[in-house]
Amino acid sequence: MVTSLIIFLVIGCFVGVLAGLLGVGGGTVIVPIVIYSFNIKGVSGDFVHYMALGTSLATIMCTSISSLLGHHRKKAVIWDVVRQITPGILLGTFFGSKIAVYMPIVPLKLIFIFFLVYAGTSMFLNVKPKPSRSIPGFAGNSAAGGIIGIVSSLVGIGGGSLSVPYLTWCNVPTHQAIGTSAAIGFPLALAGTIGYVAGGLGVEGLPGPHLGYIYLPAFFGIAIASVCTAPIGVRLSHSLPVPRLKRAFAILLFTMAAQMLYKTFF
Repeated sequence: MVTSLIIFLVIGCFVGVLAGLLGVGGGTVIVPIVIYSFNIKGVSGDFVHYMALGTSLATIMCTSISSLLGHHRKKAVIWDVVRQITPGILLGTFFGSKIAVYMPIVPLKLIFIFFLVYAGTSMFLNVKPKPSRSIPGFAGNSAAGGIIGIVSSLVGIGGGSLSVPYLTWCNVPTHQAIGTSAAIGFPLALAGTIGYVAGGLGVEGLPGPHLGYIYLPAFFGIAIASVCTAPIGVRLSHSLPVPRLKRAFAILLFTMAAQMLYKTFF
């Protein structure tokens, strides 16, 4: 138990920096690592993937608060966009989490693997939007929030890997896209956490201690460390070459996708 907590604390340090630096909640890292920790313990079953997704969203709920406060202090959050996109985020994430716990495990894993490849490709290529494109109004942002929420809950992320490209596509400057994405991550993670807690209540055979599909040792370890280190990532995002860092992270995502694909079928 103590060893696992220490491991998750170390992971949380990395996740926190990542959240502040790139505007992603770290779910692309948390999900595979939580699954791997269960495999090491010899714990198996479809519930392992559900617990990884639920735990990821629960930790992102905490990380996003620290990250968004840091970006807010640097005036990098567009709060009008956050308010417009949040209704869609809440609905999409909650219903997406309900869909996930009833979905067969192999398709759910393939969705996550596809997302890793998509996110990695988007970061590596760093495609620039057309100069004439701008942020849509309430209806457009709410619809985008619904899509981001559904996909994020199916793959256990805070939405940054989708919301940052979306905002960049709307010609929002990179630092503001990252800061706004961090703010969007909180309502998204909150709705997803509620969905996975509700979905796991009454399910027998889950490894403890747990709350629904939230694995508590991973949650506390990653959450405590990531909240402390997210401000470091925020400071780095305003001083380091973010595009170059995104390419390096993209390579990590490709590697994890290949590993998960291999373990799914072999």
